[in-house]
Amino acid sequence: MPEFDPARTAVVNVHWQHEVVSPEGTFGPFFAEQVVRHRVASYVARVVAATRSRGGLVVFTRTVHRPGYPDLIANTPFFAMVAERQAFLSGTPQVQIIDELAPEPQDVVVHQVRLSGFFGTELDTVLRGRGVETLLFTGVATNLAVTDTVFDAINLGYRTVIVSDACTAATDQAHQASLETLGQLCEVVSTDDVVRRLSG
Repeated sequence: MPEFDPARTAVVNVHWQHEVVSPEGTFGPFFAEQVVRHRVASYVARVVAATRSRGGLVVFTRTVHRPGYPDLIANTPFFAMVAERQAFLSGTPQVQIIDELAPEPQDVVVHQVRLSGFFGTELDTVLRGRGVETLLFTGVATNLAVTDTVFDAINLGYRTVIVSDACTAATDQAHQASLETLGQLCEVVSTDDVVRRLSG
């Protein structure tokens, strides 16, 4: 497989915020245990560090809603739960990226209100402005926001790569099933492989 050109590569980190991956977060009971058990954040940190060190772009997508939730359409049980539990509210600590992966000044943080990090956001504009052609994906959950954002990336014409050990879902089965599906459309690689190929 071809190497990654760091100048044209970005790592897109989906939903690494307390509300999703910390035990006290609204959605932590679904995902926090898996994140800890598989040491997923440590793999993400390696991918992020390798991307930064080689001059690639680091992007974080996070869900943030305005007070009163005027930007929320509760057309699924998941979105209804957001409003019921007052989750992802702007200005609260829960919407912040976890300390282990804290963004640096040169990183890009995109705010989303739907499943995909591309839907209704500036993400595509930012990436094209930087000349990015390859996207490496990490995040939670593999079968939800990660998959939805990946599908949009594919439709938009990006070379799309899933970092398998830097993603997780509520269960191992859901994670593996998603990787099998995504593997039909894009590359599925390990953190070790990403670091090696970024280093050239």
